[in-house]
Amino acid sequence: MAPQREWLEKDYYAVLGVSSDADQKAVTKAYRGLARKLHPDANPGDAAAEERFKEVSSAYDVIGDPEKRKEYDEVRALAARGGGFGPGPGGFGGFSGETVDMGDLGSIFGNLFGRGGGGGRRGPGGPAGRRPQRGADLETELHLSFVDAVDGVTTSVRILADAVCSTCHGDGARPGTSPTVCPQCRGQGVVAEDQGPFSFSTPCPRCGGRGSVIEDPCPTCAGSGIERRPREVKVRIPAGVTDGTRIKVKGRGAPGRDGGPVGDLYVVVRVASHDLFRIKGHNLTLTVPVTFPEAALGADVAVPTLHGGTVTVRIPPGTPTGRTFRVKGRGVPAKAGTGDLLVTVEVAVPTKLTAAQRKAVEELAALTAEESPRAHLFPASVGEEHEEVTTS
Repeated sequence: MAPQREWLEKDYYAVLGVSSDADQKAVTKAYRGLARKLHPDANPGDAAAEERFKEVSSAYDVIGDPEKRKEYDEVRALAARGGGFGPGPGGFGGFSGETVDMGDLGSIFGNLFGRGGGGGRRGPGGPAGRRPQRGADLETELHLSFVDAVDGVTTSVRILADAVCSTCHGDGARPGTSPTVCPQCRGQGVVAEDQGPFSFSTPCPRCGGRGSVIEDPCPTCAGSGIERRPREVKVRIPAGVTDGTRIKVKGRGAPGRDGGPVGDLYVVVRVASHDLFRIKGHNLTLTVPVTFPEAALGADVAVPTLHGGTVTVRIPPGTPTGRTFRVKGRGVPAKAGTGDLLVTVEVAVPTKLTAAQRKAVEELAALTAEESPRAHLFPASVGEEHEEVTTS
């Protein structure tokens, strides 16, 4: 049974056992009591209880919602005062001498059924039978070099997607012809359908709710007004984007239907990795190996920059591995100012030593034997127990 007929034929207040002027709290309380009593889990195998539970739920779906309840009350009040919508004595619809305002009826039934009332009036989007539909959002990927991702770039992406037909410019008719007014609905997009005491609008079966028909369709799009073709979209990539960043290009998605707005295009950025540099916010990071003498004695070390050339970083004596130095203004460009280059020192340990190097290291080891950096790991309270373990 269609919802509109159900609203006219069923007294939902009686189903829930409340008066028509009961407040929402009383309606909810009545529903919960009946739902607990009639729930299928509490009445296994009881078909009558299950059917009654469905009726109670349907009633609460309407009068448990203040907006739907208001519409339900208005519809039943109109039905109680009159009858059909056909001409009758005393004014429109034969409502016992009462003249009914069409604006009120349009409002009530427009809200109730999601379209215009029986008059099939046009709204801002065109015929009442079809609503404007927003175009779909599209998504594509853009692959960038690391340098372009750091600096930002204006480029284009090529997509294959729906677009307004280039032959008929969207109206669906062969060039030189035009869509004509639908003879069945006379351009309204809807036709009247009688259901009991009321007359409701349904989309016109001839034109599908468009309000117009195309006698000579466009050969490119077959009358749809839309064709699938490749197109290029310009996109501005801001500086400092990272891999996976999703950029919205407003209004460059799929075209809308029946006058609806165009969707958006989302560009997912894929950034190529760099052999040396990484992006961290508005900064660039770089790891620089230094020798043990450079770390111990201090040194001026040349490090590369992203766009070529070098800068000198002063390493103070006694620099441990992992310490980071900041080079101002050599990072990612931004409105608030360019970021920095963060240089992290890593002390390189040689894997092969010449005889002279080994001798020098052994002499250094002998001189520093009493200065073990691990002394803090063995407080005086620790016993003398010791276990030899071989590591691989």
